[in-house]
Amino acid sequence: METIIIIVFLAGYLAITLEHTLKIDKLIPALAMMAILWAIIALTHLPVFEVNSELRELEPTHIDEILLHHLGKTAEILVFLLGAMTIVEIIDYFDGFATIKGYIRTRSKRKLLWLFSILAFVLSAIIDNLTATIVLVTILQKVINDRNTRLWFAGMVIIAANAGGAWSPIGDVTTTMLWIADKVSAGQLVIHVLIPSIVCMVVPTLIAGGNKAFKGTIDVDLSNNGPKSKYGSIMLYLGLGAIVFVPFFKTITHLPPYVGMMLSLAVVATFAEIYSNSKFTISDAVDIPGESDSHGHHSPVHASLSKIELPSILFFLGILLAVAALESLGMLFHYAENLNSAIPNTDIVVMLFGVGSAIIDNVPLVAASMGMFGEPMDNPLWHFIAYSAGTGGSMLIIGSAAGVVAMGMEKIDFFWYLKKIAWLALVGFVAGAGTFILLRDFILHG
Repeated sequence: METIIIIVFLAGYLAITLEHTLKIDKLIPALAMMAILWAIIALTHLPVFEVNSELRELEPTHIDEILLHHLGKTAEILVFLLGAMTIVEIIDYFDGFATIKGYIRTRSKRKLLWLFSILAFVLSAIIDNLTATIVLVTILQKVINDRNTRLWFAGMVIIAANAGGAWSPIGDVTTTMLWIADKVSAGQLVIHVLIPSIVCMVVPTLIAGGNKAFKGTIDVDLSNNGPKSKYGSIMLYLGLGAIVFVPFFKTITHLPPYVGMMLSLAVVATFAEIYSNSKFTISDAVDIPGESDSHGHHSPVHASLSKIELPSILFFLGILLAVAALESLGMLFHYAENLNSAIPNTDIVVMLFGVGSAIIDNVPLVAASMGMFGEPMDNPLWHFIAYSAGTGGSMLIIGSAAGVVAMGMEKIDFFWYLKKIAWLALVGFVAGAGTFILLRDFILHG
């Protein structure tokens, strides 16, 4: 039966990896795999276990209890992401991100490279690497007319955005997962991963600066850079501030992060409703017949909720509960023991995770690592996993959400990226990993 479980998981995983080849949205195999795995466990009455991290052993439990436990943990992540996505969409509703375009005052390609890399690095730490990439590629399309030049910039934005997301608890889905699961704390994650992430961004940018694609100037009109709405700048800073507030809320109250995110969403939504002069409450999502200014036309909250990427949410639900099925059977626990026996050096294992995240999705990889290792909170292992899973995906354009969205927006060819950008991402990844190991071994631990 264990063989059947593994076959179902690998088949689902393969379908997710080959999403673009099969032309089937990855949420479909993820949900199917999750449901089939738990159905097999229920129908065959397989014993399920809960991993006791402190004792490093498996404790028998009932399927209803363990499923509810994993659903609760998954729901924490999904509700958190829903809140963050809604705030970002509210900012976009007021055209707040156009404020960023106003900072562009140079026509030098090399200066623009550094400007976009730094913007991607900082923005991704606040609004996550996926959203930061969407925002910056959209700005690139308005600023740079030559497509070949734009592709180079988009490639470097992917590397910088993934590096920026790795050191922030709200910068990447995988770091958010580790943070919500109490594997890392916000403060310690920043302290240990920020410098390696900066190295991961700076080294490729320095090397790329010498490429002929970033020499010379661009010819573009940089006027009229402000947002269309007069509240755009206010909503940008309010929204970003509200998201940054969440880790502080968790530190002060010790409540799960999604509670703080809901509070932030409530504050941002309140200002959005006031600024839009909506006459109706945010819970009223239906237009009133005969009312030309009904809520559905004017509510920024309703408009933002309708734009949220629910397929991504359902994909996370499927993949996290599918991995939870393997964890509940004790398979990940035993696999970790075998892996540690085969490769005693955990640094190599974690770096292999990073390389693996370029080929397959980093979300299930990190979910699996959380079930495999029982190290306590803020152990350097978790910080290194956050770095590797976050930045390793840059090595292939399909290896990260940021890469996939840029690929779709600019129609970037897989092999063009592999030839031009992948080696830069690899150099950055290795440089950052080396920096992390040096800091850990020779500075932080004497």
